[in-house]
Formats: sequence, structure tokens, C-alpha cells
Amino acid sequence: MIYTKVTVLELQNNKSNSEIRDSLRDRIIAIEPKEFDELALDILRYQASYNDVYQHYISHLNIDLNKINTLIDIPFLPIQFFKTHTIGNRRETFTTDIIFESSGTTGLNTSRHHLYDPELYKVVSDRIFQKNYGALNQYHILALLPSYLERSNSSLVYMMRHFIDQSASEHSGFYLNNPAELLQRLKYLSENPDGKSILLLGVTFALLDLAESNEDLAFLKKMENLIIMDTGGMKGRRPELLREEVHDILTSRFSVPAIHSEYGMTELLSQGYSQGNGLFNAGYTMKILLRDINDPFAVYDHTLIKNKTGGINVIDLANLDTCAFIETQDLGRFGEVPGTFHIMGRFDNSDIRGCNLMVL
Repeated sequence: MIYTKVTVLELQNNKSNSEIRDSLRDRIIAIEPKEFDELALDILRYQASYNDVYQHYISHLNIDLNKINTLIDIPFLPIQFFKTHTIGNRRETFTTDIIFESSGTTGLNTSRHHLYDPELYKVVSDRIFQKNYGALNQYHILALLPSYLERSNSSLVYMMRHFIDQSASEHSGFYLNNPAELLQRLKYLSENPDGKSILLLGVTFALLDLAESNEDLAFLKKMENLIIMDTGGMKGRRPELLREEVHDILTSRFSVPAIHSEYGMTELLSQGYSQGNGLFNAGYTMKILLRDINDPFAVYDHTLIKNKTGGINVIDLANLDTCAFIETQDLGRFGEVPGTFHIMGRFDNSDIRGCNLMVL
């Protein structure tokens, strides 16, 4: 299929908002790596025309869109806007009952992210997982997410519920404050292998609680197909620890060679995954850029800066209907291989969130 470049003239005159959006949506689903930059710039023009909040932000910066030709020139919307504004396309008639909300902490405003296109989110999340781990129907998925399940609007719970459905396993499910049942399920799977892998995904404090309990975990040593995935976050339940400390405890008690991690947040619809040592691979609809700690408008890509910590800016093409260009409050650095990155922590005055356990 041949796609035409989204120009300002087309946005103003020739094509309807829906036609442009549908074309961009199709391109997101079918995108190949070499097409990322051009599609990101097309989405920039689209969102700058139809997203009031982003349009006003760009206007206040006096940025001429016609002079933006590379990703590092794109203006990134500070993530705090998701706490104070409804981010969305003003000219598209959307209805949604799904609004993701961050956990936040007592006394703090929470971010709200409207999910206008659940099917796009599911397609993107499926493909990112599959690229990293293979088909979901080859997994038993055990989700240990007590703090998230206590809320009804967690994006992580929404994604895991979809993954559990896609796994089509009678053993997949959520485990809320019931470690004994979870271990009983793991033991059954260890004694009755069926060729599928087991993914135990949990919030940090819950995995630590399980690891440091008096439960007998010796049987896990026989489970070569067990993946432990940490989503980050003490949620005020335990003292904050360095990522290395957490993962040393978990690898030792769960008898696995490495602890996997997921990088995601309420304001993003794409995910990154780490298969160990805190090195993340960005999802196919994501690109990580770094900004200078002292100058938020000085942005760098992997070719321009290495071995230096900066603020993380995320291009998330799956945020087609909100804003695809987010200035986060996370600190990171690039990995040696393009498309990989490390999470180093958070800016000092940022709200507490799940990934602050990654501080090095």
C-alpha cells in the first residue's frame, strides 16, 4: 500500500479528519522500522492540527511545524498535562467508558488517559509482547498485582486481563493477596508441564513479599520455563530499594537467572520490556529520546549521545488519539544497541511511581 504524506494543506482542505486518522491507524498497525520517522512526523502534523492541548502548547513555543524535519526537533508535551487536561482529538466523535488513571500518592493529582481505540491498543500490545516473547497462547500468565486490582482503572490490569484472555489457559489469572493459591498453581504447572512457558508478573512489593515469605520455593528450581517479570513499584508498602537489590533477592529466591521488567505508564499505550539487567527494548511503536537535564528543549537521539543520563522523551505512535510525544519525568540513558535504554530513576521533584525502584 502506498501512503501519501500528511501535509498541512491536506489537513486543512482535502481530507476529513476521520480519513486521515484511519490512514495513520493502518500505518501504525503495519509499520516497519524504516517507516517510523516519517510516520511520527505525519502524526505530529495531524495532532498539531486536531489536538487542542498540543496545538496550544506548540503555539506558545512559537514553533513552525514546517521546519520540523527530524524527531529531535519535535516538541514534547510535558507529562503533567495528563493531570490537568483531557488530551484528545477535538474533531473526532469519540465515546469511551475506558479512562486509565495513575495510582499517584495521597494528596497528589492523578493522570487520566482516555482510551478511545481499545482495539488499536490491544493490537499494539500483542505485537510488542510477541516480538519479545512469542505468542501469548504459549503462556500461562499469573498476575500478582494487588495494588492495581484494588483500582478499577489501571492500564496494567486492562492489558494483563487481555493477555490472560489471549493465553486461553485455564491456569492464567489474577492473584489478589493469595500467595498460597499462586504457589499451588505454580507447583501444579511444575509437576504437569505442557510445553508452555509460565509468566509470573507482579508489582515489586508483592513479588518481594512472596520471595521473603516462609513458603517453600524449592520446586521452582525445576521450572526452566518460568519467567519472573517485575512491573516496578513499592506503592508505599515497603522501603524503596535499588533495582539491583530487588532483583538479587528475586533471582535467589525464585531460582531464575534474571528478572524481566516492563516499562509502561498510564500516559503511554506502548510498552518496553527488559529480559534482564535493566536493559529495555522499546516496543515497535515506541522510540526513546533523551533531553538535557538542564534544557528540556535540547533533545538527543542514540546517534548523538551515549553514556550520559538525560530526561526520557517518548514517541508513542499508539497514542494516536491523545498525544504521541511525551516528556516524561524519568531519567535514563541509551543502551549500546539502538532501540535499547536503561531507566536510571526520576527527577527529584517528581511524583512517586512504579519505576522509581530503578534508581541506580
